[in-house]
Amino acid sequence: QEQLVESGGGLVQAGGSLRLSCVASGGTINSNVIGWYRQPAGKEREPVAVMRNRRNTNYADFVKGRFVLSRDNAKNTVHLQMNSLEPEDTAVYYCYAWYNWRHIWGQGIQVTVST
Repeated sequence: QEQLVESGGGLVQAGGSLRLSCVASGGTINSNVIGWYRQPAGKEREPVAVMRNRRNTNYADFVKGRFVLSRDNAKNTVHLQMNSLEPEDTAVYYCYAWYNWRHIWGQGIQVTVST
């Protein structure tokens, strides 16, 4: 079954770090487009870091230099290392893949950054 399951969210103080993980099952780790989106409360979902063709990663301007996306094919996992977190990074983070001509989303995980 094609499925994405996130983990690693939670509450952190500003300036801290979190590492999100996404286990991609059902072949979705082989997606040519895979990455992370986020949705702050009351706002639209937006891309954070998206890897295309298994090597080129596009980062949103607001996370460049702070977040790093990595992929571990052996473990069917995609990670998002988030450093120097800011209160503005508070959002529900979603793992995403484009696979078999479908948009596949994880259930989402809350990240809250306190001042």
